[in-house]
Amino acid sequence: MTALTASTPRLRLARFRDLTLVPVIVLLLIAGAFLDPTFLTAGNLTNVLQQQAAISLLVLAEALILISGKFDLSLESIVGMAPAIAVMLVVPVSAGGFGIELPGLLVIPLCLLVGALIGAFNGFLIIKFQLSAFIVTLAMLIIVHGLQLGPTEGKTLFELPESILYLGSALWLGLPASIWIAGLLFAAGIAGLAYFRVGRSLYAIGGNSDAARAAGIRVDRVLWGVFILGGTLAALAGVLETGRLGAIGSNQGVGWIFMVFAAAVIGGVSMDGGKGTVLGALTGVLVIGLVQNLLTLKGVSGFWQPVVYGGIILIALMISRVAGGKAQD
Repeated sequence: MTALTASTPRLRLARFRDLTLVPVIVLLLIAGAFLDPTFLTAGNLTNVLQQQAAISLLVLAEALILISGKFDLSLESIVGMAPAIAVMLVVPVSAGGFGIELPGLLVIPLCLLVGALIGAFNGFLIIKFQLSAFIVTLAMLIIVHGLQLGPTEGKTLFELPESILYLGSALWLGLPASIWIAGLLFAAGIAGLAYFRVGRSLYAIGGNSDAARAAGIRVDRVLWGVFILGGTLAALAGVLETGRLGAIGSNQGVGWIFMVFAAAVIGGVSMDGGKGTVLGALTGVLVIGLVQNLLTLKGVSGFWQPVVYGGIILIALMISRVAGGKAQD
């Protein structure tokens, strides 16, 4: 009874640690309201959420992979490559396609399939060949981006089928569809990790894969599944970003991985595996998004913005450390 009583406060404290970035978010909202009168308007906040919807799916994917004790650097390349290849399979040669001209309704399923296949290939090399996740996914980041640049010759694809534009531009109940999609997927991630066996398996594998295997968890299958899911979410992020921008540029998604890791880590997801939550990662996304929007509204030069991002990340980490009460890994 004593052990149970002692563990209960720790469990409750762990839940509150998911919210340690909330004070940072509140401070950003207050500061933004003083610095720019348009910051707290409904239109601007909706714009922030819509702009962060695509990258938030990468954060969700990376958070799940990090919790399992692995990581994937190639996700950012999938954001541009998967929709580009899918579109080129659908549009005519005159629009930059391969000339296959598959039905336009297949473009999103094809995009998701490409992302899933890349994730599966990453998982195959890492799990079956036991190669370093860092080296494999770094190589795949370069290869996948090259598989976009090669066929497109570095050109932007403008003539896109309406089916791939819909999710990134449509309104559902007065809000962009991309916000609803990101919100529902994060809710599913929170529920999956908290209440389903596969979610608990991710924590067990990230904490100690040998112990997880001894406990009967099919470690390889779970890890392979999380890499496939990560690639699929990255491809869906590409769909949302394509719909929002109305085109697929050669640099779509490039450089996102740094912000993805930043959002996940300041949200409490451990780089060592077995720790962190999707809710914490979501607060990290919101911090990054609010900072980015505030810098844009104040006209801060893009050359200086990385310095500000780094400073905010360090401050958020310190606040999270003080509020969480435990040394970070």
